[in-house]
Amino acid sequence: MAYLESLRVFCRVVELGSITSGGRDLRLTPAVASKRIKELETHLGVRLFNRTTRSLTPTEVGQQFYGEALRILDAVGQAETVIAQYSGAPRGTIRMTSPLAVGRRIIAPLVPEFVEEHPDIEVRLRMSDRKVDILADGLDLAFFVGTPHDSSLKMRKIADCERVLCAAPDYLAKMEAPQVPEDLLQGHNCLLLRYPRSPEYFWTLNTPDGPRKFEVSGKYDADDSDVLLNWALDGRGIVNKPLFEVAAHLARGELVEVLPENRPMPSIFGCLYPHKKLQDPKVRLLVDFVAQRGMALMRAAMV
Repeated sequence: MAYLESLRVFCRVVELGSITSGGRDLRLTPAVASKRIKELETHLGVRLFNRTTRSLTPTEVGQQFYGEALRILDAVGQAETVIAQYSGAPRGTIRMTSPLAVGRRIIAPLVPEFVEEHPDIEVRLRMSDRKVDILADGLDLAFFVGTPHDSSLKMRKIADCERVLCAAPDYLAKMEAPQVPEDLLQGHNCLLLRYPRSPEYFWTLNTPDGPRKFEVSGKYDADDSDVLLNWALDGRGIVNKPLFEVAAHLARGELVEVLPENRPMPSIFGCLYPHKKLQDPKVRLLVDFVAQRGMALMRAAMV
């Protein structure tokens, strides 16, 4: 088992580019992670990394060993999956990611309850509004709100998410509320979720002629969707949000829906995972759990 753990550390160090990051991802201190790498190099009799004061890169043999190590870990994972199906007690670690807003409001509150029901399963949740590479990051699944484009992954749709445009009364008192979608292009500060390679450089709204893209803009943007919500609440602009995230603010009058006749196209709330994870009982359990309990949380947020 110690050797397998060293392989896991080695693979995460390669993938994340540093011993500190690789160790942290596996809940190990840098000292322990470094020790595991050194033990592996001693056992193999080769140097796996070129080390400088500023970088850590795999050697040529390290790169070759990385591919073989991944195959070993994958084979072990597949074997454990088979055993779990017979034992009736799924066990192991689930590594997953989620956008910040849905992670904070839906996914994170469910994790402790899920682990209590399945004490042999551990969950590693990472939250970010940036696009992640499930395979490169070694993830089992990724929850999302939007429209996925990676056809190499399997998708499970959990629900359609209604979206709304909204702004604070203070903002609408200063800026004339848009009456038609084209008004959004006339000096309105649209609060956009942006980051490198972000897909959201336009809003797709329903119009009498069908869905139409509008290349809206604003004076500032952020890569955290909750920051955009806070700006909207402060009267700084118009935000495009899933209804469950803002329903309470709308009910209290802190936000007002804009262009209710031209709502944005709904988003999909779902998850993506590599095809092989379909056979993993613990992953299926978690997805089913979130699909059932997550929907209840969404409905409660909109009451």
